[in-house]
Amino acid sequence: MAVPYTITSLKAELNEKGWRLTPQRETILQVFQNLSKGNHLSAEDLYNLLKTDGEAISLSTIYRTLKLMARMGILRELELAEGHKHYELNQPSYHHHHLICVRCNKTIEFKSDSILKVGVKTAQKEGYHLLDCQLTIHAVCPVCQRSLLPM
Repeated sequence: MAVPYTITSLKAELNEKGWRLTPQRETILQVFQNLSKGNHLSAEDLYNLLKTDGEAISLSTIYRTLKLMARMGILRELELAEGHKHYELNQPSYHHHHLICVRCNKTIEFKSDSILKVGVKTAQKEGYHLLDCQLTIHAVCPVCQRSLLPM
């Protein structure tokens, strides 16, 4: 499983791959490190948050950085119901999955050790190094189900 990232470990890993730790990458990592559990940000959400804080990071830089950090296992890339990707810090100590209402977009996080065990076992069997294991369930919540009932 992935280990929690610090600025130092991110810099070391980037340098190992021939990249550098830019101020923009450091700022983006810090935003996710300070994000409370259960919060997910899209690229646009992150852009607006940084803009509000006076940070001048272009949306294209944000997209590239989010993709890079997701490939490195620092961030989890989530396909939520809104039709665009969201991101959250990949925290091994807070491993969870998502249940999403496809009508109102309400998202519930839940834990399941059995899903994680299957992911770990499958990765090990095939000789892979597991970065993340997530299950996303798309459903209709009870409130939206009631609104679908005929009167």
